Amino acid sequence: MATLHPPLAPDPRALGETELCWLRWMNDRRFPWLIVVPKRDGLREWHHLSLAEQQALLLQVNGLAAELERVTGADKINIGALGNLVPQLHIHIIARFEADACWPGPVWGQGLPEPWAEEERPVWLEALTLPESL
Repeated sequence: MATLHPPLAPDPRALGETELCWLRWMNDRRFPWLIVVPKRDGLREWHHLSLAEQQALLLQVNGLAAELERVTGADKINIGALGNLVPQLHIHIIARFEADACWPGPVWGQGLPEPWAEEERPVWLEALTLPESL
């Protein structure tokens, strides 16, 4: 059974899962931010997936990006799979706004996260329509 790399387990909060991926949301009220993690132990790179799994992952990421754009009205959707600090393949989908604190630069390493209270969930998250397989 696949497991989440330790930094991906506590902070990005669980949202659901598909057969291929775990879906999480970043606990930082500054940005609407989703993280998609394929359920494969030791997987570091997208191109290490089979072609069918790459295509399935692309469909999930694109669908979630479109949905995040719809519910937030973002000026730009950033999608990235850096993995320099957390080696397990994970894809960030971040709604960006020209008025956000980091615009136009990247969100990584900029300022301090502003976490939601334990019982809180962002409005945009509640409006998100998830894939049927979740």
